[in-house]
Amino acid sequence: MIRLLRFSAFLIVAGSVVVAQTPASKGKTKVALYAGVGHELTTYSVDLETASLVKQSSVTLPENVQEAWPHPSKRYLYVCWSSSVGGPGHHGVTAFRIDPNTGALQQHGEPISLAARAVFMNVDMAGHNLVIAHNLPSGMTVHRIAADGTLGAAVPQAANLDFGIFGHNVRVDPSDQMVILVTRGNAPTATTPENPGAVKVFGYKDGVLTNRASIAPPGGLNFQSRHLDFHPTRPFVFLTLEKQNKLQVYRKLDGPTLSAKPLFTKETLADPSQVKGQNPSTVHVHPNGRFVYVANRGTATTQFEGKTVFAGGENSIAVYSVNLETGEPTLIQSIDTRGVHPRTFSLDPSGRILVAANQQEILVRDKEGVRTLPASLSVFRIGGDGKLEFVRKYDQDSRGGSLFWAGMVGLP
Repeated sequence: MIRLLRFSAFLIVAGSVVVAQTPASKGKTKVALYAGVGHELTTYSVDLETASLVKQSSVTLPENVQEAWPHPSKRYLYVCWSSSVGGPGHHGVTAFRIDPNTGALQQHGEPISLAARAVFMNVDMAGHNLVIAHNLPSGMTVHRIAADGTLGAAVPQAANLDFGIFGHNVRVDPSDQMVILVTRGNAPTATTPENPGAVKVFGYKDGVLTNRASIAPPGGLNFQSRHLDFHPTRPFVFLTLEKQNKLQVYRKLDGPTLSAKPLFTKETLADPSQVKGQNPSTVHVHPNGRFVYVANRGTATTQFEGKTVFAGGENSIAVYSVNLETGEPTLIQSIDTRGVHPRTFSLDPSGRILVAANQQEILVRDKEGVRTLPASLSVFRIGGDGKLEFVRKYDQDSRGGSLFWAGMVGLP
């Protein structure tokens, strides 16, 4: 029996039991993809057989779309929006009702206002609370979700909670007893020293957070942690390090908490010597737990004929096979996303396709001179061996803002 649902890297999969997809069930799977460009959030229907997307409808948010997360019931989608990437501004979250047939969104209740940008968020496993990560200032807030799916008041928290520096990702453990805040810190500049990163582990009960552990090897320096994901059936947690271009694996321990040191540290780049302008973004585990996927972003630019053009780099999805006994990931493929800056990507609930969102429109050089490479949604099939096969891409008009977030949600 399925005990819970979790939204892993913007998709809903079985949490404690991996459900095999039979040929009969494949045809019944209904999936919507949502893509946020500036203030606009667009719904696409997803055809898993042809690995294709069809644009359906759009809704407009008060400010730029940041991230989104579904309710475990799959009936509601919560979307955070912000006028800035941190600090003062207009910030909030809007709840939407999801049409079970088309995935179309309809505003559900009144938005809630936030004091700071929501850089990431989760709904807890019980569907009772929305857990939000903030980057500037670094922090977390928890907001009640009413029985009808609308958003409610903030849950009071203790004043001594340790939120580190530059919160970037938050995940509620499938046990509903632990919340992990990934804090990136900040790289050194010509005028400022490095700020340490850390993984902050909190106890969690009915929306209330308590300090549990701070994991920051070695001391948080050269440890710019960005995103994490949980293995669906084994006690492994996968973490990306942004400036270090690394994938780490931690063990989940009783508490629950995490091991103080990683079990494994792996490269994310096909050529680890080429690190200029390179940063991984998010990490997602396949629903069957046998594979892990990491997006690499190459964003370096240079000047050519008075224009700022792409300087080259790796914009790819790195594919790893996972040893289910030890948790060790082994790189088996690096595949080009056919765009630049894949900030987000997602897998459908059955694990049959992957869609990467190439955030940035950029000028690139080719034999004809300079051309525009648009932002895009790139669709890949996922093979039985976990490897990806590029199928097609959908260029996006990003004049209204960058393609900042995209993710797939299974429909009832």
